[in-house]
Amino acid sequence: MKRTVFDEDHEAFRQTVRDFIAKEVTPVYHEWEADGHPPRKFYNRLGDLGILGIQAPEEYGGGGESSLKFNVVVTEETAAAGVTFGSYSVHSNLILPYIMQHATEEQKQRWLPGFASGELMFAIAMTEPGTGSDLANISTTAKLSDDGSHYVVNGAKTFITGGALADRILLVCRTSPFDPENRRGGLSMLVVDTTSEGFAVGRKLDKIGLKTSDTAELSFDDVKVPVTDLLGNEGEAFSYLTQNLAQERLTIAFGAAATAAAAIDHAIAYTKERKVFGKPVASFQNSKFVLAECSTELQAMQIMVDNAIELNDRGELSVADAARAKLFATEAAGRIIDKCLQLHGGYGYITEYPIARLYADTRVTRIFGGTSEVMKTIIAKDLGL
Repeated sequence: MKRTVFDEDHEAFRQTVRDFIAKEVTPVYHEWEADGHPPRKFYNRLGDLGILGIQAPEEYGGGGESSLKFNVVVTEETAAAGVTFGSYSVHSNLILPYIMQHATEEQKQRWLPGFASGELMFAIAMTEPGTGSDLANISTTAKLSDDGSHYVVNGAKTFITGGALADRILLVCRTSPFDPENRRGGLSMLVVDTTSEGFAVGRKLDKIGLKTSDTAELSFDDVKVPVTDLLGNEGEAFSYLTQNLAQERLTIAFGAAATAAAAIDHAIAYTKERKVFGKPVASFQNSKFVLAECSTELQAMQIMVDNAIELNDRGELSVADAARAKLFATEAAGRIIDKCLQLHGGYGYITEYPIARLYADTRVTRIFGGTSEVMKTIIAKDLGL
């Protein structure tokens, strides 16, 4: 079905991104996978191209776009090429809304120019070793100094995308003691300079997929953070998370749709070329039926995701609808990519084939940003259950 979310500007931008990937990413991507992340200077290159700060205001060096659609184009083109831009998505799609909505003018002037240029790469640290989806149970503490000039942070975070190379960390921490009567209270956001004494990057976690997106453990040992680096109001971080998790989940949803579309394209190309019993694999009825099923499920997913993109651009995407989009898209993508891998036979299990990387990369989408089970809980609550 014809998609209507993009216009000529988006398509021109798409060609720019596609050419950039072909010339500067694909030829060296195997090196990034071996290193576990792109070289740090790559993010400066994304800044030069205007990719990092598409939605940042022009007065801070950004592109001034209010729509998320250009970011969607980037995701679709990286998926089609079988690559990723490291921690780009976390930086540009997840973190910018927090800064735009809650930073002071002085903070925006300090952070956004570097954000858009790639001089300052950001990560967000929510998850802790003993706290996954239950964000209200965060135990990392930030205590205000006696003179009120800074916070002293102690604790640990894990599964932090981009944490190894980040220059600033949006840290969700507890600035007030845990209150069982108000589990969501007492949480605040601090922007931590990773050159601060007492901050350390621990293990870089070895994942089954997303090999070029560094994921790390972080520790905070009496790290001093100036009060001027408090983002928003003290004690209100949980409401900020709730507000912005909708876009995070939408980002995961349109990423899932993009990887499913790429998987189908790879499967079609492979089955047309590969011969079994003297005939192309694509000529067998089973291959045709499987790909027809995959295409139909993708169309349903794409319609849902595109509608969510439009709602998000209008500021009308609800938490529950974002959960529905993420749940359906990630579960459907898992089914589609599994079927497409099967059509590759044994070669589908070999990592030099893009379908193998898509298979491994997609599995985590049903976990991060809130598990599928958490999405079902949110949807059930929206139904009054």
